[in-house]
Amino acid sequence: RLLQEYLRIDTSNPPGHETETAAFFHRLFTEAGIPNTTYEYAPGRADLYAVLKGDGSLRPLILLNHMDVVRADPQNWKYPPFSGRIVDGEMYGRGAEDMKDEGLLQAMVMLIAAREHLPLKRDLIFLATADEEVGDTGSAWFIKHHSELIRNAEYLITEGGSNDVDPRGRTLYEIGVAEKAPFWLRMTATGRGGHGSTPIADSAPNRLVRAMDRVIDWQTPLRVLPSVEEYFHNIAPLQEGPRATEFLDVRKALEDPAFVKDITSDEDYNYMLRDTISLTVLKGSQQTNVIPAEAYCELDVRLLPGEDPQAFLDSIRKVVDDDQIKIEPVSNFRKPNSSPTSTMLYRLFEQVIHEHDPQAHVAPALGSGYTESQMFRELGIQSYGFVPVVITPEIEDTQHAANERIPVEQIRRSLKMYYEVVARAANQ
Repeated sequence: RLLQEYLRIDTSNPPGHETETAAFFHRLFTEAGIPNTTYEYAPGRADLYAVLKGDGSLRPLILLNHMDVVRADPQNWKYPPFSGRIVDGEMYGRGAEDMKDEGLLQAMVMLIAAREHLPLKRDLIFLATADEEVGDTGSAWFIKHHSELIRNAEYLITEGGSNDVDPRGRTLYEIGVAEKAPFWLRMTATGRGGHGSTPIADSAPNRLVRAMDRVIDWQTPLRVLPSVEEYFHNIAPLQEGPRATEFLDVRKALEDPAFVKDITSDEDYNYMLRDTISLTVLKGSQQTNVIPAEAYCELDVRLLPGEDPQAFLDSIRKVVDDDQIKIEPVSNFRKPNSSPTSTMLYRLFEQVIHEHDPQAHVAPALGSGYTESQMFRELGIQSYGFVPVVITPEIEDTQHAANERIPVEQIRRSLKMYYEVVARAANQ
């Protein structure tokens, strides 16, 4: 019922209007006697902070979630995207996967811990932020203006993990330990403009197309991160055919050109092994009969942790090899980072998962997309993506797409697992 109520609050970003969801959490926590504060840092935009105090013998644990969601076009949905409607045991709604489900689970953990008077060695902090889907202004503002409330934390749990069940009923739990960093670039070509009826061989659009072709064909170097190596090793038992052996030692397997061709052609794995480039924007003239003097495209570049953006920029300029094409960043770059798999919290994820699902496989995951963990790791906080909701690949594909939904029974089941993780982590 509470998740339905939460999903029915439209926090499509832009514009967000997260003050409404902050009020939702404020009501829940106030009724339960949990101290909480709403920080409205801009009209309609707010973060909410709540805390259950521990005895201070261990550093705090943060439960982080964002309240905004991406936009939804109702015409493409079976049911209204802000209805929270339950059909065949599945709850539909924008944010059902990203990430109002986990935000609600975190709130329920706080409510249960307060009701049960859970002994705490750590402060248990709930932080719901605004604007994660667009500008991260909510987390950025909170870190800048109220870092004293979170800076001493040792651990943080947020989005970034995912769990799938395959056709054989085998479950893989992925714990987010790192994310690639966006490094968006714009390539702008210039040349002589003119009438479309008289072709110009080296026009800006022609130059741009040739440059884009070189970029798209560029095979960026392969690099295996330790966590990615561990990921492949851990999922090897789930593979069939040669991959079952190759994944056990992916570094060695990458010495085989045939394996390189196979694995880099697989969208599920290619992004883990290299910096990636996606052509997403292409603009030139506004009229068919006008050859523009300028044309540009934008590239969604994602860099692996440890990569130097300036070095990548130098490399792509060499690939383009055209002094009439300017290549420049169009986004703020945040240095990618990661958290180790050797910590108490990571081992606790494994322990609780196997208690509830003894046959499950657990692996550290490198996320292709950005999460706010990157911002909090810079404060020295070990941050992980974890949510124990198990879904099919078909349902997972509805995230940021039409008919986003989540199985209701998984919400009930996941709450038990989430509480076990937090209750134990708060005391060890």
